[in-house]
Amino acid sequence: PALSGYSVSGEYRARVTALSAEWEDTVSAVYATSDGVQLNQNQVIGLVNTLSDPRDVVVCAAGSMPGDLHKLWRTRDRKGYHVEYGFSCMGYEIAGGIGVRMGAPDRDVFIMVGDGSYLMMATEIATAVQEGVKVIPVLVQNHGFASIGGLSESLGSQRFGTDYRYRGSDGSHAMTEAEIEETIDGFVQAARRCRESGFDGVEVWAAYHGIVDQFWTPWSNRRDDRWGGSLENRLRFSREIITRIRKLCGEDFIIGLSVSDEPDVSAALQRESLAEIVVHHDKDQLLDYVTCGTGSYFDFYKLIPTFLYPENMGSALAVTLKSAVSHALVTAESHIRTPENAQTVLSTGQADLVSIVRGQIADPHLANKAKSGRAEDIRPCLSCNQMCWGRRSRDYWISCVVNPSAGREFEWGGDRFTKTDAPKKVLVVGGGPAGLEAARVAAERGHRVTLFEASDRLGGQFRLAGMQPRRGQILDLIDWYGRQLQQLGVEVRFNTFVDGADTREFGADFVIVATGSLPRETGFQKALPHVETLPGIETGHVWAVEDVMQRNARLGKRVVLLDEGGNMRGCGTAWKLAEDGHEVTLVTPDPLVGKELQRTSADYPLRQRLAQLGVRFVLESAITHWSKEGATVLSFLDGSEQQIPADSLVLATTNMAEDTVARELEGTGVAFRNIGDSAAPRQAPFVISEGRKVAMEL
Repeated sequence: PALSGYSVSGEYRARVTALSAEWEDTVSAVYATSDGVQLNQNQVIGLVNTLSDPRDVVVCAAGSMPGDLHKLWRTRDRKGYHVEYGFSCMGYEIAGGIGVRMGAPDRDVFIMVGDGSYLMMATEIATAVQEGVKVIPVLVQNHGFASIGGLSESLGSQRFGTDYRYRGSDGSHAMTEAEIEETIDGFVQAARRCRESGFDGVEVWAAYHGIVDQFWTPWSNRRDDRWGGSLENRLRFSREIITRIRKLCGEDFIIGLSVSDEPDVSAALQRESLAEIVVHHDKDQLLDYVTCGTGSYFDFYKLIPTFLYPENMGSALAVTLKSAVSHALVTAESHIRTPENAQTVLSTGQADLVSIVRGQIADPHLANKAKSGRAEDIRPCLSCNQMCWGRRSRDYWISCVVNPSAGREFEWGGDRFTKTDAPKKVLVVGGGPAGLEAARVAAERGHRVTLFEASDRLGGQFRLAGMQPRRGQILDLIDWYGRQLQQLGVEVRFNTFVDGADTREFGADFVIVATGSLPRETGFQKALPHVETLPGIETGHVWAVEDVMQRNARLGKRVVLLDEGGNMRGCGTAWKLAEDGHEVTLVTPDPLVGKELQRTSADYPLRQRLAQLGVRFVLESAITHWSKEGATVLSFLDGSEQQIPADSLVLATTNMAEDTVARELEGTGVAFRNIGDSAAPRQAPFVISEGRKVAMEL
């Protein structure tokens, strides 16, 4: 396809041609740039991977890149990510999903090695991680029932072991012998290319009711030929894949197997059945290790469990498998996020290895810190899924609420900081998440930092979020910030409320204003933009969620909570109120409670919990009037109104920026930046990232 708007600097053309000639596996796709140069994918990869900045070569004139080039642009992002986390890796690093057949891509976040078009990208990743760390990609044909329409022109070739049984709104057909053989060979050839690229092994994906699990499971495998029926026949598909990989790639090539625990779904394989299947592979020493996760596309919410679930979830299946295998090592994963979690699993013999994923995204140096006795310096994962799992549907690289350098290692150099050559006297006004991150990073870089906090503790409104049920990990993070600021020599002055004049008198070289936001007191609802003030709000007994979590609200028994955000700010407060014995009615303009939490997979279990506590849901509605009798609620669906008897009204609506200090500093000659909620009320990941960026730019 023609790529108008892309140009290639002439001085690099010879180098690109030479690089691509070294590879046998090339692709036929040719990209024509605006200056007439034709490049295939490997040549574009060569450009991206050999230069200090891909933007020196490939220039996007307008809009977004086409999908394939978007992947190539991110090669250095991927490499930087794996290098960063390899620094702290103690054994082996899973390099993410590798699609095994180009005819059936699942999501374009996967590197596809089915036709060799990404060999250079794979090599960059495989050879970048520190010596001694094994790098192992996961071979994926599909992720169970989750078909993403529109990603492939040959989507219909996503073939399954049986006919259409359960796959969302998509169907499938029972695979022919030729299709089965083609898929097996896809796994094997992908493994070969991984070895040629420098990877130390592969992990065959048999979890989540993907294609391997579909062959194993009697519910989905209704075949009556040699691929179905008896246990031996149902295991033939996976045994063929692994046996052929071993034969082609050699005895020193690591082969793992991923499985997942789904005890709450009767159609899924139960632990004893999985143990029997794994033993059939283990007895012939086909496997080096097996990894135990949780959930499946029967129960999507346990795949990457949020704070709503218990910790160490993968250990139950690991215990069962460890007692059954003779050769393979057993790895436990799923909500094992801290060294303490890992130590519990290992010291009690539940598994041979542990996989800490999100914990090491939050702090890529977790293992090294734990090894050196500095566990208190590990930045804790919140298990919130906002910027890791929650970004997958947006075709962005993953990141992290508490570690904004995740996914930006190529740009920011990872979670490490270069000392400044010109230390400044820096004042941070406000100890919420934006101010805390700005103060920490500025101090890491060698600046002399003072932080003014108006209250008697750090955290701002983020601390209130940590006081909601099951969200104590936020308080752990705030405590971590406190320890880091103390170690870095940041002077923290509590109970220090300042205005613009006080700030000027301090005499800082640079001021970072992070004074947060305040609730509106008008009852304005975005769903009713023509109504500036909620009629009847002057009646009283109306509170903001902040008042509730600060324990300043004097609430009656019956509470109506208006949630316009669809996130934990409103839903978590409703949970707290219900646990405290209030009769709660949650009103939202959205079609479901927790709409914004869908991408994090926290919405459904949260709704379950609220329903169990007796919270009533009123959807696609707004409040048109408040009185001492209760709330008048308008349905957007049919225009009807209903009266909900209530003693108190709690509002979870958008705050307004508290930017008084910033406005008072304008035009005074003081160098400053206004960040966080005082610039624009937002969620934590965006203000923490902003705090990091402003401190890095000092």
